Amino acid sequence: MHRRCVLPLFFLGLLAMLAGCGETPTGRSQLALVPGPLMADMGEDAFNQLRNSQPISHDAHANRLVQCVAERVVAGAEASYPALAFPERWEVVVFEDPSPNAFALPGGRIGVHSGLLQVAETPAQLAAVMGHEVAHVLADHGNERLTQQLGIKAVLLVVGLLGEGEFGNQQLMQALGIGAQVGISLPFSRTHEEEADIMGLEIMARAGFDPQQSVALWQNMAATSDGQPPEFLSTHPAHESRIRSLQQGLEAATATYRTVTPANC
Repeated sequence: MHRRCVLPLFFLGLLAMLAGCGETPTGRSQLALVPGPLMADMGEDAFNQLRNSQPISHDAHANRLVQCVAERVVAGAEASYPALAFPERWEVVVFEDPSPNAFALPGGRIGVHSGLLQVAETPAQLAAVMGHEVAHVLADHGNERLTQQLGIKAVLLVVGLLGEGEFGNQQLMQALGIGAQVGISLPFSRTHEEEADIMGLEIMARAGFDPQQSVALWQNMAATSDGQPPEFLSTHPAHESRIRSLQQGLEAATATYRTVTPANC
């Protein structure tokens, strides 16, 4: 093996042993090599770029609703996964964009598109989306994807052998699940999406939102979408598959929901 290949592989093995081998909150084995503080910095930078380049909604009712749901979803996440480390505060912004999307970024940032409020007909349906997106952050999916997609480059960044600029801003945004434009929401892998669905159900139920509304939300999504590629061509589960998966988790989530005070947003 060429000598210059040995050093990166050495660091890859070392970091895997020290920091990368772990489990997600659902117990799935995970390799995520980038330190949490660095992921938070990346999330902050990406969010600031979007906030400075994309129009922000000034609709008072929309902002009150989103803030209310976000506060309860975060509280539900903390109650559901008390062993995890949470940001001290979460910044929540409603972007003026017609696409029915939302996203959450490491470090405690949540973005909601105004278009989502046209599809999410109730606060509980909005909570289903936000709980799902927060779950991506809690499960460190961006870190895992960054490690997988960028490979040794990610490891070299961690150990300081490459400057952050050598990644390319677009690669970092993609790893975090968002595009250069706020209207583009990039899918995580099917495994990540399914895991976030499972965690999101628990989070919304613990937050006081009826988990049955998660199924209604995706039925609305299916009704308003212009069509979706076949599941084998997409990393996002097909609407029908996602609904079936959510229905399988409803019994446990509903039992949790019955133990808490319903949210009032």
